Amino acid sequence: MNQAIDAHGKPYRRGLLVAVLLIGTFCTVLNQTILSTAFPTLMKAFDISTSTVQWLTTGFLMVNGIMIPISAWLTGRVPSKRLYLSAMSVFLIGTIMCYTAPNFSFLLTGRLIQAIGVGISMPLLQTLMLSIFPANARGAAMGMAGLVIGVAPAIGPTLSGWVIDNYQWRTLFGMIIPIVILVLLAGAFFMRDVLDTSKTKLDWLSAILSTVGFGSLLYGFSEVGDKGWGSAIVISTLIAGVIFIVLFGWRQLTIDKPFLELRVLKNPEFSVSALLSSFSMMAMVGVEMVMPLYIQIVRGESAFHSGLTLLPGALMMGILSPITGRLFDRIGARRLAITGMFLLTAGTIPFAFITRTTPMIYLIVLYATRMAGIAMTMMPVTTAGMNALPFNMMGHGTAVNNTLRQVASSVGTAILISILTNVTKTDMPAKHILKETPLAYKDQALNATISGYHATFWVAILFCVIGLVISFFISNKAGSQAQVVSTKGGEK
Repeated sequence: MNQAIDAHGKPYRRGLLVAVLLIGTFCTVLNQTILSTAFPTLMKAFDISTSTVQWLTTGFLMVNGIMIPISAWLTGRVPSKRLYLSAMSVFLIGTIMCYTAPNFSFLLTGRLIQAIGVGISMPLLQTLMLSIFPANARGAAMGMAGLVIGVAPAIGPTLSGWVIDNYQWRTLFGMIIPIVILVLLAGAFFMRDVLDTSKTKLDWLSAILSTVGFGSLLYGFSEVGDKGWGSAIVISTLIAGVIFIVLFGWRQLTIDKPFLELRVLKNPEFSVSALLSSFSMMAMVGVEMVMPLYIQIVRGESAFHSGLTLLPGALMMGILSPITGRLFDRIGARRLAITGMFLLTAGTIPFAFITRTTPMIYLIVLYATRMAGIAMTMMPVTTAGMNALPFNMMGHGTAVNNTLRQVASSVGTAILISILTNVTKTDMPAKHILKETPLAYKDQALNATISGYHATFWVAILFCVIGLVISFFISNKAGSQAQVVSTKGGEK
């Protein structure tokens, strides 16, 4: 591979730059799920309800989702080094606030500030990895990125459970602070400006429409599990979100220099890959949320053990992501995607028949099979879609892809959680049975809960099957066959 050259024509060490990116992004993405098993401890510490503490995740994901479209403009406007170091600095400030939080409001504010940094650094990682490697090596590069983006949130619940059992909840944030400081110091020496930038003005109207639209939509879906589909708040925020997103889309397609270049969706290869990524994300994230609930509520296991059950799946994804990246460079995304979606579907179907006594090892193996399917699908398909775009559209393509995946994650989770809640409520035994025969009531209530999980997993299977059908339409080009549109950025 040729000597890497930055945007100023100076050579740099690609390996060190990639190391800084991967370690920094691992810390930021880990934060998405690191609090999931810490909620009971935080509720007790701050004397707050379940719906209140949930905002530490809901608010984080909302701000993260809002920042992703803005990141496309920032990537083309702010030099790469300054943008990455700024994003990591913002994340560090938020993390320190969380670590020192004297009350819940301060902790939530720190989480929202963290989310701003994550919303910039995560899309930037993908754009930079696609930009600093030639087309025939992008699969391997995105495999490394997939290892970070896939594994970090997957090990969050296990790590969180272990820390909560052995240390204070503040340690969840305290252990990240020194790593981020080291990333900032290393970034000052090894990061480079590798993307071309121009002094484009921010279209404030687009920014407002995007923020209100995606913010309302993500908020509406996040509240479904708690309030139900019939809630006035849920309905009104979803409608408002759709209206503002339609207005945002119309503006992007009618102005000369759009805030987010939605015209990338006119490319059929990119559109199909984005659609498949969205459905595989819905299948993955929804089940990731439901599995720990089943393990803790039906099986009575601890939060740490529920996280531990998911850990082999996370490790499977970590092992396979770099391998599938290299395979993509050789054989393309289509065969990988078909195999991956088949594994994901086959690994999900048995979940629709689980009982209160299903062996845990059986669940662990099935979940690991699902994650193997995700590893074979997600990053190869994303890379195939990005390879179909001109080099100067990489930032916009990444932002569109990540925005669609963020919305798909929220939609998938909302649908599965609402089905779980509604089916369980519908099948619950009558209250008078509780007084007459308490043991029979308990048994019937547990059966109602299991019925809810069965219905939920059937919908997850539907997501998988739709994804499997879409996978047959993915381009069969290998990464080495991709056309490099710009040699300055692409052949570094």
